[in-house]
Amino acid sequence: MPTVPHASLKIAVKAMLAAMGSGGAEAETVADHLVEANLKGHDSHGVGMMPLYVRNWQAGTLALNRPLETLRDDGPFLVCDAGGGHGQVAALEITRRTVERARETGVAVSGLILAHHIGRVGTYGEACADAGMVSIQFVNVGGHEATVAPFRGADARFLTNPVCIAVPAAGDKPATVLDFATSKVALGKVRVAMNEGRRMDDGLLIDSAGRPTDDPSVMFTDPTGAMTPMGDHKGYGLALMAELLGAALTGGMTIRPERGRDAGIRNNMLTIVIDPERLAGRGPFLAEAAAVVDWVKASPPADPAEPVLVAGEPERLHKAERSRAGIGIDETTWSELQAAATATGLGAARFSELAGAG
Repeated sequence: MPTVPHASLKIAVKAMLAAMGSGGAEAETVADHLVEANLKGHDSHGVGMMPLYVRNWQAGTLALNRPLETLRDDGPFLVCDAGGGHGQVAALEITRRTVERARETGVAVSGLILAHHIGRVGTYGEACADAGMVSIQFVNVGGHEATVAPFRGADARFLTNPVCIAVPAAGDKPATVLDFATSKVALGKVRVAMNEGRRMDDGLLIDSAGRPTDDPSVMFTDPTGAMTPMGDHKGYGLALMAELLGAALTGGMTIRPERGRDAGIRNNMLTIVIDPERLAGRGPFLAEAAAVVDWVKASPPADPAEPVLVAGEPERLHKAERSRAGIGIDETTWSELQAAATATGLGAARFSELAGAG
């Protein structure tokens, strides 16, 4: 398994994006997001996505250097169309605009529609928290085949539909950022397991006949299986709400087959940003939030080696370790990255050299 420094990996991914035709700012934003996902332990949303991005670019379902189109700008409400452009760029831009609007109006609600893969949604919750805002995001995925079965269902009817809720830092307490897929496992994690030759835990997957399986390849063969919803009926309910709020409410692309299956990836996101000053007041809210976090974390750990954590801490711990030790990439993913680099014209050898593995 190659292990590469994160700074070098970012340079290599940025070079691949530039070879595809992305401008400097776009390549920087996407590369930074992908490598940051790896640093924070979310390899499913990291640089291993680049081969898919390259395939979608070749198929014409990923638009480069596409500016956001504003469809609605009405008081606290914004709706923007990304037109299939890089989702990380579009999502960061609409998050920035939503935060700015919330400073004026106290609360702002935005819809981002038809973006290519926006990646780790926690990035946008973190951006809101860094600005001192509370945020809630519902995201759906359209444009290709479903991957997650509804509770009691035997085939896939929606995708991993993440939800993110973020609360800003208080004093010496870091931000609390809850970011999760509504399936029991993210599709990217299934891909990583297949590439590494690992079996999946029980209860995560069903095969094409609706039978439980631990074989990750069922998600990448024809006919495909499906992933199961987290928390059974509860996760299924959240996934359905992400579909209805992230796409139907914003005017984006839902997962219904009538909306198309050949668009590559189309993420749609509803973002709600709240200025806590307009409710309890920023100071009292953050003081009480910090006290609650302290109370929860003071619970005696069932295993002394594993203390109680709150949302956002696992990512910070992973980042500290991987910033020091480097980012490990399994051999299959590495080969796919080299092939993708060749397809862009950058070349496998040049990519490996830039990544610090050549």
